[in-house]
Amino acid sequence: MTEDSDGPTWPPTVFEMFQDTGEQAVEQQQELFKQMFTGMSGGVDMNDLGAMTNTATFKTRVQSGGRISIPDAEREALDIEEGDIVQTVVIPVKRNRSE
Repeated sequence: MTEDSDGPTWPPTVFEMFQDTGEQAVEQQQELFKQMFTGMSGGVDMNDLGAMTNTATFKTRVQSGGRISIPDAEREALDIEEGDIVQTVVIPVKRNRSE
């Protein structure tokens, strides 16, 4: 934040705490992906850490025919274009159906 900002100003220790927490979350997410992909036959080569830094996490709805969409911002950030092959890990978040 700059001094010209109208928003709240955070003491440096609070900012550093948020930054550290964010970095720890990224490290934990990368470790989770590493564990998941290591157990998959024919999965990602874990020696290629570039694959771990080029990931996105987002929520989307399942559309007709089981289709899902990758949001524009994620496609741009990861340079994904139509026809590219991507690997997807699906974890159900919420079901909107009565059972």
